[in-house]
Formats: sequence, structure tokens, C-alpha cells
Amino acid sequence: MTASVVAVRGDTSFKDMAALLGSSRVSAFPVVDETDRVLGLVSEADMLIKEADQASPPGLFAGLRRRRDHERAAAVMAGELMTRCPVTIGPDEPVEQAAFLMYDRGIKRLPVVDGAGHLIGIVSRADVLSVYARPDDDIWREVTDQVGQEVVDAVSHVQGVVTVRDRLEYAGDRSRPPESRASR
Repeated sequence: MTASVVAVRGDTSFKDMAALLGSSRVSAFPVVDETDRVLGLVSEADMLIKEADQASPPGLFAGLRRRRDHERAAAVMAGELMTRCPVTIGPDEPVEQAAFLMYDRGIKRLPVVDGAGHLIGIVSRADVLSVYARPDDDIWREVTDQVGQEVVDAVSHVQGVVTVRDRLEYAGDRSRPPESRASR
């Protein structure tokens, strides 16, 4: 999650947003009210509608997909242009939930909001995919320290089990004493 989010107010002008896109190197802005509650989202794609409308031949919204796009092309403020009711996520939600929402809704970023709906961060696709950049040693340590122990603990709680001997193999693990490693 990125905690330093570039957000705009509903009365931010189109021109100011265009300049802010370039200077802040972001591709969208959450639109917030004076208490930082998320009202909507304005993306580069939303802003592109204005130029696309200029290139459209005159007539019944010829080059644009929907009447709403034509109306949005006339927007001059963030509040007029924004996508309302944006999909948001809480700060304690797992990465998998963020990935599901992004995939399911076809979105590229999620504003992160607290319980009152106040903006506290933003999660991008790159943030979600960064879990795959975790060092293998960190993953290995988590599996052996947490998951391996959870398996042993879970088995010990199965009805009818009298005792459990930890005979899981921890290949390359020099931190465990030899007697706790699997014997063959």
C-alpha cells in the first residue's frame, strides 16, 4: 500500500489534474471531501474522454461509447468527471482480497479507507503483485516456522490422535536439532 496518496477535491479543475498527473507520476486520483472521505476516483482514462470527444465527428455522440462519456467530456472539475462509488478496501484486508476485487471489477487501484471511509492509502496492481518479489528465504522461513508448526498442531487436535511426532523434513535447515528432523 502506498500511504502518501495524491488526492484531489471535487472542485479541482481539469487543468490542475492534468498538471498533477505529470508532476506526481500517478495515473489516478481519489476524490475526497474536506474530511478526506473518498467520494470517487478520476483516472487518466476518465480524463482522456475530453480529447476523444474532441476527435469525434459531430452528431449523435458518434465516436464515444455512451451518452455518459459524452457528458463527462464536458466536465471541468473532478467532481463532475469522477467515477462515483469507487471500490475501496480496508487496511487489514489480505492481499488476496485486493487482487480479487481488482480482477473482478476490472480496476487498477483501490483506495484504502479506515472504518469511517477516510482515505489512508492506495493499493495498486504493482503493490498486489509485489508479494511474488518476496525473497525465497523469507518464504521458506515462514513455511517452516509457521505453517509446519500449524500442521503439527492441527494434527494433534484431530480426534483419536494420541501423540504427534514432528517428522517433517526441513531440507537445509541447520537451526533445528537433528532429533527433530525426519528419520528414515
